[in-house]
Amino acid sequence: MEFQPARTLSLKQHSVFNEKWLQQKLTEDPTLLGLGELMVKDVERRQPKAGRLDLLLSDPESLTRYEVEIQLGSTDESHIIRTIEYWDLERRRYPQYDHVAVIAAEEITSRFLNVISLFNGFIPVIAIQVQAVQVGEVMTLVTTKVLDLLTLGTEEEDDTGGATDRSFWEASRGSAATLKLADRMLDLVREVTGVPGLALKYNKFYIGLAKDGIANNFVSFRPRRKHMIVEFKVPSSDDVTAKLEDGGLDMLDYAKRWGRYRARVTEEDLTKHADVLRELIRLAYEYSGK
Repeated sequence: MEFQPARTLSLKQHSVFNEKWLQQKLTEDPTLLGLGELMVKDVERRQPKAGRLDLLLSDPESLTRYEVEIQLGSTDESHIIRTIEYWDLERRRYPQYDHVAVIAAEEITSRFLNVISLFNGFIPVIAIQVQAVQVGEVMTLVTTKVLDLLTLGTEEEDDTGGATDRSFWEASRGSAATLKLADRMLDLVREVTGVPGLALKYNKFYIGLAKDGIANNFVSFRPRRKHMIVEFKVPSSDDVTAKLEDGGLDMLDYAKRWGRYRARVTEEDLTKHADVLRELIRLAYEYSGK
C-alpha cells in the first residue's frame, strides 16, 4: 500500500470547490455529515423574511428534521444566529416533527463552540466541521462532529417519580415469568460487569439498576406480560447497529432522544442470543463510566 501525504484545502478560497459545490455534494450524499441515513427534504428552502435554508434533511423513521446551515471558513455570529433562526421557523411551521439545528462549517472555532454549547440542552444543536482534503490527485471531504446533541434524561429516570416494588410490576405491568426474566438479566449484568452488589430498583415506569441505593441505569427493563423490553444506554453507531442486526436479537429501535438501543427479549433469547446481550451490557457499562 502506497503512502500519500494529505493536505487540507480551503474551500472558502477555492474558485471551483466553493459553497455551491459543497452543498451539491451533501445533497447527493447526506451521509457525509455523519448523521445517519437521512433523506433530502429541500435545498435552498425559502424562509419567510429570513433568507434561504441551505439544506433540510429528514429521518423518516424517527420523524426528525435537520435544518443545516453551511458555512465556508470559520464560524461567525451571523451564521450561528441564522442556524437557530431557521430551526425555530421550521419547528413552528411543522411542530409534528422533532427538529435539530445543524451548522456545518470548515472550522468550528473554540470561541463559538463555547457559545453553541450554551444553547445545547435548550436548543438541539449539532456542530460539524467539514474539511476538504487532497490526497495525491484525489480530493475528498472529512467531517467531524464537534458538538453532538445533549442526551436528555427522561421523566422515567427521575427517581422521585415514585418507587414501587416487585409485586406492583407483577400485578400491573408484567408477570411472574417476565419478572424472573428480569432476575436472569440481572445475573447476566453482574457477570459481565463484575459488580455483585447491583440490584433491581423498581420504579413506576421502569425497572432500573442500583448499587447501595445509588441508581445507575445503563441497562433498564420494562417487563410486559409475555416478554420484556430491555434498554441499553449506548451511543448510536453503524458498527454497533450492524452487530445487532447480525446478532439476531429482536431490536425495536434506537431512541435518539434518550440515547438508548431498545430490544424485545424473551426467555429463549437469554440462551440463543446471550453473546449479543453480553456485548450490549458491556458497551453500556463502559459508556456509563462506572
